[in-house]
Amino acid sequence: MSKIVIVYHSGYGHTQVQAEAVARGAAAVAGSAVALIPVADAEARAAELDAADAIVFGAPTYMGSASAPFKGFMDWSSKAWFGQKWKDKLAAGFTNSGSHSGDKLNTLVQMFIFAMQHGMIWIGLGLMPGNNSSKGSPDDLNRIGGFAGAMAQSNVDAGPEAAPPESDRLTAEHLGRRIAEMAARRISPQAA
Repeated sequence: MSKIVIVYHSGYGHTQVQAEAVARGAAAVAGSAVALIPVADAEARAAELDAADAIVFGAPTYMGSASAPFKGFMDWSSKAWFGQKWKDKLAAGFTNSGSHSGDKLNTLVQMFIFAMQHGMIWIGLGLMPGNNSSKGSPDDLNRIGGFAGAMAQSNVDAGPEAAPPESDRLTAEHLGRRIAEMAARRISPQAA
């Protein structure tokens, strides 16, 4: 059984929608145990993070980088870093912003560097970009065209019941399945 933990911050509920989609995707892989951990609960649930086979990081992009509460979680993790507790675990990331760009890539790069400092192994989205030709559609998976992780866009005047759109939710599910499949292969190479 592989253990997948999704640790995230969500200021307005949109990034939580993404986190839940990642969890659905990971849970769809047989033999996966999935836990959602808001960053506010990370310290109390540190043992779950330390025991995970994969940790997926999620934060909204505010002002071109991860939200302050997520950055606080990153700083808090220094004890795990010092003890190399997350070394060789799989890692992935997702983010959401109000703008189509919103400098979301910077947030994913921030998460990637964070994972590298912990000695983790980063798993990208593994999808070709969608909606980038005359035959494309906003309903395509990876409609924003990210590779480093799942990106979502939520209109700032829409609540989490309506945003991010379904294609971004399905892209997040894809990321969850992908990381759970990779974790399963590491635990049982014969399953590959």
